[in-house]
Amino acid sequence: MSLLQSTRLVLAPPHRAGFPFLAGGLVAMLAGLLLWEPLAWLGALFVLFCLYFFRDPERVAPARAGVILAPADGRIVVLDQAPPPAELDLGNRPRWRIGIFLSVLDVHINRIPAAGTITRIAYRHGRFFDASLDKASEENERNAMSIRLQGGAAIAVVQIAGLIARRIVCEVAEGDAVAAGARYGLIRFGSRTDLYLPEGVEPLVAIGQRMVGGETVMAELDRAGPAA
Repeated sequence: MSLLQSTRLVLAPPHRAGFPFLAGGLVAMLAGLLLWEPLAWLGALFVLFCLYFFRDPERVAPARAGVILAPADGRIVVLDQAPPPAELDLGNRPRWRIGIFLSVLDVHINRIPAAGTITRIAYRHGRFFDASLDKASEENERNAMSIRLQGGAAIAVVQIAGLIARRIVCEVAEGDAVAAGARYGLIRFGSRTDLYLPEGVEPLVAIGQRMVGGETVMAELDRAGPAA
């Protein structure tokens, strides 16, 4: 990646979910200039942090049919087989689950893995364990979504709150037609995103691999193995 590309990534415009935080930082800066100079510096640092955390770079989805893309930036911490969340009504047969951990330094915009129609969105209250732990999938607060793909298969994407993250943002609704790589939400300040592949579809990624949301290919529908 060139220096110009790296600079554009860091300086990408912020997602609108960050506007209230940016406004708070600016107010602190102005108050500090009038009342107490250290507060102005703290406000300035907070604004810079929010500009970085809420950055929303453009992504280009591969022009290939039948691929399933990463729903988030970050590092793969879970690669196993498990039933999708019960609230999605996708059955209890295990399928490949890929868990992506987003540190506070990663881009936090969630993206649609594959084109289709959203069939269900279910929010569940829970706890706030470290999102990199295995039990985070079951215990933590989460927002689960199922997508019926154009060929009829179904995938599930789950936004999971973390130790610091306490606010899940989902900007789509049941019945929406969605495009691969499109933005659909974010989780504030560190989190995890789990992707459940269609039954029988094998992952093309590995533990520890870093993902680029909306661009990295995680699986191909025509590379299906035996149903799990």
